[in-house]
Amino acid sequence: MEIVVCVKPVPDAETRLRAASDGRTLDSEGVKFVLAGYDESAVEQALLLKEAVPGSKVHVVAYGPAPRTEEVLRSAIALGADLATWVDAGAERWADPIRAARALAAAIATVPHDLVLCGKHSGDDEAGLVAAALGELLSVPDFSCAVDLRWDAAQGHFQFRRPVERGTETWTAPLPCVVGLQQAWNDPRTAKLPAILKSRKATIARTAASSPAPSPSVTPERFELPPPRTGAKLIEYRTPEEAAQKLVHLLREEAKVFP
Repeated sequence: MEIVVCVKPVPDAETRLRAASDGRTLDSEGVKFVLAGYDESAVEQALLLKEAVPGSKVHVVAYGPAPRTEEVLRSAIALGADLATWVDAGAERWADPIRAARALAAAIATVPHDLVLCGKHSGDDEAGLVAAALGELLSVPDFSCAVDLRWDAAQGHFQFRRPVERGTETWTAPLPCVVGLQQAWNDPRTAKLPAILKSRKATIARTAASSPAPSPSVTPERFELPPPRTGAKLIEYRTPEEAAQKLVHLLREEAKVFP
């Protein structure tokens, strides 16, 4: 089975962020970029399927600028991916999801792909559009918010579940297809040091993004940080009951959240 996983570099949650001089984008200077959380689960799911289906290969593909994109691809290789392709976005610091999907689809169309996996959305823009756009561009079925993705060799299709209000739905999907993953079977694995060192020397195919057809694009208007947090208020108490009474008093009299 040929499994392609689309990954995206996003700022580490612990990194201090600030707006760029244009006030519309993120200043990437000094920012540590990592695999998007749901993309990490997509890589894990691909590796689990590779282990379950003999002869499978995992090919990670990413669209973005240097050096962040190459770094997350090497992170995926260290986890166990076999191949990697970097679709270079050049000087473009931010791309709307449809433009990114066009660039990814053009690269995926040139390689074998039975299954295309990606996270259901990334942690920066949280648009959740790439899986659906890839399905349209590659002319294959697409699904999102999938969990427990399994390959049924006897039936020749994938089976997975999708959480819905007060329950889950069970779906089947043929090959090829695109799946936006919410959660893998397991929590994402951690790369071991020898694999990390080996990934530094791994070959990454690099290609320039093909010029996308004209289409409406999303442009950020403003990037700003939330207002600074005010100091916490400590409640002194001797019993849990006293703490609860003081908390309710503060919420009612100062925060005005209770009538």
